[in-house]
Amino acid sequence: MEVGNVFSSFSISSSGLTAQRKRLEFIANNIANAGTTRTDEGGPYRRMDVMLTPRFDPDTGAVEGVEMGEPLVDNGSPRMVFDPGHPDANTEGFVAYPNVDIVKEMVSMVQAVRAYEANVEALNAAKTMMARALDIAK
Repeated sequence: MEVGNVFSSFSISSSGLTAQRKRLEFIANNIANAGTTRTDEGGPYRRMDVMLTPRFDPDTGAVEGVEMGEPLVDNGSPRMVFDPGHPDANTEGFVAYPNVDIVKEMVSMVQAVRAYEANVEALNAAKTMMARALDIAK
């Protein structure tokens, strides 16, 4: 194994850690705004997510890590709830709540945490292999 390959495994794992941390930020933001009926843009909060895609080396085509695309805004219909006393109720008494499903967000959060943990394990394995290779060289 070349030294460059060991360092590329560090790069791949660290990009995965960064991507999953960012994904967790989006999930936390969605959960925090699950009841936000009014935003600066007008209307209820819109669920957001991030698209993760593999990043390839242009010369070799080898995977170099993960890239985060632009944030994706869910343009699905808001959840309409009858609450005529709410200040944001329409003329029929319905309030437009965000299209955030807490159960889906929790599932996404568990997936992101597991992916984060897997990247930590891969990073630790590469670090251990490098340390053992240095011990052999002594």
